[in-house]
Amino acid sequence: MSSPLMKSKRILVWFRNDLRLHDNEMLVEAISKSDAILPVYFFDPRHFDQLGFHRSSTMRTNFLLESVNALRQSFQRMGGDLLIVQGLPEDHIAGLVEQYSISEVYHHREVAPAETQVSANVEDRLWKIEVNLKHFIGHTLYNKEDLPFPIKDIPDVFTQFRKKTERDAIVKACFDAPTTISFVPNEDWGQLPALEDLYSGTLPGISSGTANLKGGEQEGLGHLRDLLKPDSSIYIKVSSRNSDPSGYISQLSPWLSTGCLSPRMVYWTVKAAEERYGSNANFSNLILGLFKRDYFRFMFKKHGVPYLEHTTDAAAPVVDPILEASFEQWKRGETGHILVDGYMKSLAETGYLSGYGRILAATFLVHVIKYDWMKGAAYFEETLVDYTAASNWGNWKCIADSVSGLKSKNGFDVDKHLKILNIAAVA
Repeated sequence: MSSPLMKSKRILVWFRNDLRLHDNEMLVEAISKSDAILPVYFFDPRHFDQLGFHRSSTMRTNFLLESVNALRQSFQRMGGDLLIVQGLPEDHIAGLVEQYSISEVYHHREVAPAETQVSANVEDRLWKIEVNLKHFIGHTLYNKEDLPFPIKDIPDVFTQFRKKTERDAIVKACFDAPTTISFVPNEDWGQLPALEDLYSGTLPGISSGTANLKGGEQEGLGHLRDLLKPDSSIYIKVSSRNSDPSGYISQLSPWLSTGCLSPRMVYWTVKAAEERYGSNANFSNLILGLFKRDYFRFMFKKHGVPYLEHTTDAAAPVVDPILEASFEQWKRGETGHILVDGYMKSLAETGYLSGYGRILAATFLVHVIKYDWMKGAAYFEETLVDYTAASNWGNWKCIADSVSGLKSKNGFDVDKHLKILNIAAVA
């Protein structure tokens, strides 16, 4: 405990896609290394408007608002709060550090170009006032130091990555959620914005969102518990709605994308369910999904921006009026292909698609319409409630890299999915 004569150490905890108390190493360490913390969340306008283009649908933004508010309420129950700021983090962080006498700033590192640039911008501002930005990694099942190979040697083939990692690495235990926190005193914690506060111009159409799921840590934990009950009907209900032959759609991804659920919490909860009820294909699919999330994040880490370069075999960067019209029909679900159209209309209505639906919709756009995969990925970025940069762009890149009649190095078989679509492969 600090002497009254000593300057107390205060740590600013910058929340991003980590809106939870459980399994949050950043938060646990900040509490243990400081006399008081200042939790902060920035509503960055770049996520909502960019030259008139809404990057985040109102469905995703609404889920985010619910998740941020749930975290705020968790802190309020502990006698504190979450400072909410509307604006660019790099424009406000240094001022907050000086205003609240902050000694250090903690945050979770991201991997995609836009997100890492924001971190770099903030780090530059803090460097000028001689304050350290400490990075944490809390979005994956495995930390990079847990992997059985250095980042540069991670296999580019998913099945190789999974088999070796599953065999030779250990998933660590979760960090316990803190029960007490000392907060930096503050008189004005800021207001949670409304949807209309975040969008300039005309507010995009508002929908109830994916299957009426609600954002927040406790909502995510409750959904996970219900999902794993032996008599759970959640996956049956969701599957029948989408007529998805994969037979199981967990819909955990919106909580994983906002960090309301940690991958390790999901992993260990599934493992506990296997101990109680035995293994089954649904549990295995959940674990597989966690490995795919890790894989795509580590591919970004390994390859950087070149990972997103156009693939000449699949992309059509030249503007073509016929292709543009086909793209708009694809977005509206008016291609004339019943399965693809059903998935695209479901995406527009709910902000959600199963992994199977995403693969078929993307395969149709890239390999049948022959349209630029990056524009398809950008549309998914705008629309998906559970959008994460690595998984979205990584999945699209994998599909774009594949060549009709061949499997890509990542194991994607375009012929298989064209047959599902009942479309002949064209060499």
